Amino acid sequence: MRYWLMKSEPDVYSIEDLERDRQTIWDGVRNYQARNFLRSMEVGDRAFFYHSNATPPGIVGLMQVSQPDIVDPTQFDPKSKYYDAKSPQDNPRWRTVQVEFVEQFPQIVTLEQLRQTFSSEELLVVRQGNRLSVMPVDEAVAQKILKLAKG
Repeated sequence: MRYWLMKSEPDVYSIEDLERDRQTIWDGVRNYQARNFLRSMEVGDRAFFYHSNATPPGIVGLMQVSQPDIVDPTQFDPKSKYYDAKSPQDNPRWRTVQVEFVEQFPQIVTLEQLRQTFSSEELLVVRQGNRLSVMPVDEAVAQKILKLAKG
């Protein structure tokens, strides 16, 4: 099992939405490096749910990959803001995963707390200018995040 961090703006899709829905596909990722991280995920991998563009931003819960390597349907939907007219049907450019709710943390682990605890080499989300929406998290770092989340 590996750990990841996946960002979503809470007004687009929040941890509360995932708790209600129980599972969802993580659609709309349009960065090649983030897409490649999605492609390498396996069933059972855990992902920290990070609320971005929020006050304060931070990790709010945990989810688990329940189905890897899914074609992102939004790339073929002309009504979607994630539509990609150049993505071929027979060899789709954008793939994703299905995730399922594991837990919402009792308190947010804020970006400021993450910056105080980890270096940019340890955790990519604290790196200045990092815009990736999906990124790996080392096992030792993940365990520290879980301790911070549980108080």
